[in-house]
Amino acid sequence: MIAVDQNNTEKQQPRRIIDAHFHIYNDSFPLIENQGFLPAPFSIEDYKYRTQNLNVVGGVIVSGSVQGFDQSYLKSALADMGDQFVGITNLPSSVSDEEILKLRDHGIRGIRVNLKRGVVSGLDNLVDFGLRIWDLAGWHLEMYVDSRELDEVVPKLLKLPKASVDHLGMARSGLSQVQKLAENGVHIKASGFGRTEVDVAKAVKSLYAINPDCLMFGTDLPSTRAERPFNVRDIETVCEALADDQAIDKVFAGNAADFYHINL
Repeated sequence: MIAVDQNNTEKQQPRRIIDAHFHIYNDSFPLIENQGFLPAPFSIEDYKYRTQNLNVVGGVIVSGSVQGFDQSYLKSALADMGDQFVGITNLPSSVSDEEILKLRDHGIRGIRVNLKRGVVSGLDNLVDFGLRIWDLAGWHLEMYVDSRELDEVVPKLLKLPKASVDHLGMARSGLSQVQKLAENGVHIKASGFGRTEVDVAKAVKSLYAINPDCLMFGTDLPSTRAERPFNVRDIETVCEALADDQAIDKVFAGNAADFYHINL
């Protein structure tokens, strides 16, 4: 898809987006202060307003650190957003099989391992937990971790049947580890550009070249605690890096549709 800006310059744009990473902060449900922080409310209506011109056709609501292990907000949000949206939640490894299967019925597709914000500490049972949820419910793990700390994580992730890493791995110095993950089938979210040190265009080009199926775009709205919030220039940056309509559609829609089992 080609868009024309005010300077009459043609720009490639995605024709559809599955937003692989965003948050909803509904203050009708419990929030827990994390490292001294509580976010401002960000409702479904706020999300729809912010993305009204982006042709979002589906997406992934991700539980944040301030939502702890509460599932009530996520069940409500998924019911309101409809079948094209799925959830990734925070859960302890002690969660029962019964609870996992109930949550699967609400449209939840996996568990976030939030090492960055301390929601989860330690990696001792990461592989066992990942294998358990996969065998039980077809769920996967999503890692929120600074890629400078990936040395310990990478061998564990490579043992899992399905996994992803948030925000291009965060740190420029850890990009080689993220590339290794992509090479071995781990999915990487091209999201949170306002919180990463990575050169986004270079990272997108290299990761797509390594594994065209690995990259999934996410807005990371409302971009809490990021140095800058999401804006449409983030979309343009990825499109310019890919410079090909087929690649753009894979990164903005197709890869996430396959990974999260969302219909296109």
